[in-house]
Amino acid sequence: MNAISFYSGFKNKNVLITGHTGFKGGWLALWLSYLGAEVYGYSLPSPFSPSLYETLQLEKVIHNEEGDVRDGKKILNLVSRIEPDIIFHLAAQSLVGESYVSPMQTVQTNVMGTVNLMEAVRISGVNTAVVIVTSDKCYQNKEWLHGYREEDPLGGYDPYSASKGAAEILVSSWRNSFFHPERIRQHGVRIATARAGNVIGGGDWSMDRIVPDCMRALMNEDVIAVRNPLATRPWQHVLEPLSGYLLLASKLMQDSTGEYCQAFNFGPTVQSNKNVKELVEKIIHFWGEGAWAHIPPPIEQHEASLLHLSIDKAYHQLHWSPKWNFDETILKTVEWYKTSQTSPATLRDFTIRQIESYQYIAQPKMILSGELATS
Repeated sequence: MNAISFYSGFKNKNVLITGHTGFKGGWLALWLSYLGAEVYGYSLPSPFSPSLYETLQLEKVIHNEEGDVRDGKKILNLVSRIEPDIIFHLAAQSLVGESYVSPMQTVQTNVMGTVNLMEAVRISGVNTAVVIVTSDKCYQNKEWLHGYREEDPLGGYDPYSASKGAAEILVSSWRNSFFHPERIRQHGVRIATARAGNVIGGGDWSMDRIVPDCMRALMNEDVIAVRNPLATRPWQHVLEPLSGYLLLASKLMQDSTGEYCQAFNFGPTVQSNKNVKELVEKIIHFWGEGAWAHIPPPIEQHEASLLHLSIDKAYHQLHWSPKWNFDETILKTVEWYKTSQTSPATLRDFTIRQIESYQYIAQPKMILSGELATS
């Protein structure tokens, strides 16, 4: 597979996305449809209205099936029926705060939902490449100054983080037990995990997330409430990790030795590790007006002050690197939300233009990489 065929390799492929009605899932579904894939989505309906699924008019370009990842029988029937070439597993309860309110549902969705998908692949006998998306919070956070590497200990203080660490352990177990990389020619399954966090961009309407909270406040001309202004995070635009997932999937499709059947981190450069105060002030700058105030939550919950990932492995093994810096990431995000307020009917085309813009910047750098071009 050469560099030029990286994106074209998805054309006419059967691709299943769980969680396609969510934030990252919606962007991924549109991108894959744009690349010519036959996209199938399995997810619960979005709790937001209008949802990103509706905004991007995804019902026109993908096959939608409503369902819960906790329903193993339904997932098995779907996988057996469509025989996907590629599976992206994004369905999850994705909020730390919600995991304190609904810990059992969080664990059932994030842990057993992942097991249900792997069992569907195992029982159906489908030949497929699987990218299971977990989180940067799967690591045992020790507030290290350096980035966490894929071989560092897994853990999790809160139920959400613990569920993602547990999902990673179970994927490793199923891979070793049923989809061993040394026996790919026998079982035909290539499975990897992708760890990313603090993903921002247009179309995220989740509650208790700083960027959507900022956008709601700015649109309503309210003061932005910030609960932890000094917490530092590696902010990245949604297209960055999605490009990593796509590249990883393309490598897995060609993998006959198990070289890519591993865990990979996807994150920004260290220059994008900014505290929440810097993030909010940059959002206000690009919005053109607004104000924020430090308003601690009424009930204190554990929240890490520092967390970022090492992306050395993705850089050296996948030849992946982030393309947009911190300012570009915030600008692209603010532009999307401004468009949603002023020209909502154009959002699908606007989102495709952002995908095209990112892809245009990313692909020439891939072509210039001699090592990648011959991989």
